[in-house]
Amino acid sequence: MIQAASGTSMDDMLLLEIDDLEVNVLTGIYSEETHLPQPLRISVSVLLKHARHYEPNTPLTASKNYMDIKHAATTAITRGQHFTLIEAVADHIIDTIFLQDRKALRVTVKIVKLALSERGEKIGITLTRARP
Repeated sequence: MIQAASGTSMDDMLLLEIDDLEVNVLTGIYSEETHLPQPLRISVSVLLKHARHYEPNTPLTASKNYMDIKHAATTAITRGQHFTLIEAVADHIIDTIFLQDRKALRVTVKIVKLALSERGEKIGITLTRARP
């Protein structure tokens, strides 16, 4: 355990991250956006309650499979479903991860709309939600 400055102890936390997945999603509000999927760059961070210590033979069940996180940001997004806002895409990813694993305490999803970039700027949103 880590000692906080106030002398109280805090549990260790594990942050799993997947960055820069490129996913085509049907999203947008303008007519030119609503017919074809748009390329989004999605990054996901999942804060987990975890074991105090990981031994060399610790099973995967003590953590979380990275592929589950990737699935939530890719194949779990229904093809053909239109999301008006990218915020709704982030909500969908967060809901999927919370349903997958009770150890997930907080999820952060960052989405960049690649089609809006003119000079390499990153235009998008970051949504963070803690488990209720």
